[in-house]
Amino acid sequence: MTFVIGLTGSIGMGKSTTAKMFSDMGVPVWDADAVVRGLYDKGGAATELVRRHYPEAIESGAVSRDKLRELIAANPKTLDHLQSLVHPLLAENRSAFLKDPKNKIVLLDIPLLFETGTDTECDAVVVVTAPADIQRQRVLDRGEMTEEDFQLILSRQLPDTQKRERARWIIETLSMDAARQSVKDILAEIKQELEHA
Repeated sequence: MTFVIGLTGSIGMGKSTTAKMFSDMGVPVWDADAVVRGLYDKGGAATELVRRHYPEAIESGAVSRDKLRELIAANPKTLDHLQSLVHPLLAENRSAFLKDPKNKIVLLDIPLLFETGTDTECDAVVVVTAPADIQRQRVLDRGEMTEEDFQLILSRQLPDTQKRERARWIIETLSMDAARQSVKDILAEIKQELEHA
């Protein structure tokens, strides 16, 4: 039996850093964002689908995320359509990852875990969180998006309070050491459960 952890958290909450902590402790991680990047690369399975519907989003044979962002800003419905194209490919990739019988504990790192209903594939959910002002600062400090981009993404994500209500475990990402300790504690708890299953 494989124990499937779903890891999620709103933008800027420290999800990728936390996923790396699980990975560093030997947990295989399926990273939705990394898979999407691969699907959007030159020759990626989603590139041709996007080209058919949004030829202006293709640059040098790959999907340009900047161009996609512009299209979505101009028409937010574009995001729903893109997701309907890409999610079946993601689901197929995730399903192949979950089939590996060697893995006792795995982690699905998915920004829109609840929004896409993928939490139903998990045995338990971990939500990463931080205060709203720190979240906003982290995102804007990256220099990759404007306040408007940030607000648009936030509006598409389930609010942090609702995510936390649906989590089995919550990891605060204000201190790296405290977050790492939380990851250790969670894994110890899961291992104990698996021993007694």
